[in-house]
Amino acid sequence: MLINIIVVLVVVGILLWLINTYVPMDGKIKSILNAVVVIVVILWLLKAFGLLSGVGI
Repeated sequence: MLINIIVVLVVVGILLWLINTYVPMDGKIKSILNAVVVIVVILWLLKAFGLLSGVGI
């Protein structure tokens, strides 16, 4: 389970880096995208560790 979490975090990080580096878009949109991805990953981690059970992600 821990290996899966690490792999997902690495893949999400690489994808976010690729999008930020190679996809031309406004800085505000990149900031919003980064914030949304970070929030979703944090919620997913909380649910994966059993600290957040009421959210349906």
